[in-house]
Amino acid sequence: MEFSFFQELETLLKGVPLLQQYDLLERLAIVLVYAILAKIIDLVLIRSLRRVAARTKMHFDDFLISFFHRPLLITIVLFGVLHACGVKPDLPGMMALIIPSGSKSLILIVWWAAISSSLGKTDIKEASRIFGGRTIDPDIFLLFKNVSRILLLFFTILWILLIWKVNLAPLFASAGIVGIAVALAAKDTLANFFGGISVFMDRAYKVGEYIILESGERGEVVEVGIRSTKILTRDDVMITVPNGIMANSKIINESAPQPRFRIRLDIGVAYGTDLDMVEDLLLLVADGNNQVVKQPPPRVRLRTFGDSALNFQLLLWVRDPREKGRQTHLLLKEVYRVFNENGVSIPFPQRDVYIREQGLKRG
Repeated sequence: MEFSFFQELETLLKGVPLLQQYDLLERLAIVLVYAILAKIIDLVLIRSLRRVAARTKMHFDDFLISFFHRPLLITIVLFGVLHACGVKPDLPGMMALIIPSGSKSLILIVWWAAISSSLGKTDIKEASRIFGGRTIDPDIFLLFKNVSRILLLFFTILWILLIWKVNLAPLFASAGIVGIAVALAAKDTLANFFGGISVFMDRAYKVGEYIILESGERGEVVEVGIRSTKILTRDDVMITVPNGIMANSKIINESAPQPRFRIRLDIGVAYGTDLDMVEDLLLLVADGNNQVVKQPPPRVRLRTFGDSALNFQLLLWVRDPREKGRQTHLLLKEVYRVFNENGVSIPFPQRDVYIREQGLKRG
């Protein structure tokens, strides 16, 4: 059908005496026809599709129409230029290479610019809205966005070189040598890059979660980049760790698999204390704290018979790992207050020293 349209268009234009006399005017007329066709598509088809999409609850169709609108119209006009280049007689000299190859390159650049612009403008909220409100992981979204833009640019350049009939064999050979040199010189950077991909894929942690590094630092993950991970400690100190290290270290994620954190409070009471009362008081303290979750419920366990105390442990979970220090402080204060009110003694280690005097022998 396409070839039939092209042939009928050429036949129609050749019927005009002036166009038969000047082939340049014929080529310009072909481009003009394609431009008029693009405008008709814009006024009729695109506007009709917009009205239909506005009636649906989906946002993906609106995104597609907005995305295809401008690049599609420009592509139609450039196809007109390619059609005009194929009209007999052939274009003279270098024009037969420059104009068709330039038009094809422009088509690629137009679509590359459209896709890159859409990726750049789309944030995670917009992406979630486009896909019907589905939850999208921020780290995976960022990785997909950055890698897609790099690959898109690479393949666009490669395709343009093929259009201009550039021999890529020497280029690939040189790129291989340069790639080896760059890989050796930037092995740490590459290790961090692939470590970042490993972190994204494994999803061992994400922004907003609390982790403990193998070296002992604890903090909130504030940024997960391609090269490094940034952690904000409870002392408000920013730690930047290369992803190559993160990918090969043991990481304790306090926020996974559930967004809560377990607190263990070791509490000693004097021998002879009513054990049931101690258990009830500790559970009462836990229930009175609004940061302590109800499921799983708080627990009290008698752990050991100490040298001077019965050692209990109060086990509970708080809603946010960042509250670990503060809630431990508040719970211990409340335990001390409740024990004082109910006469429960908290013993401390003590030692009695006896001094025995011996009489001195006289000679």
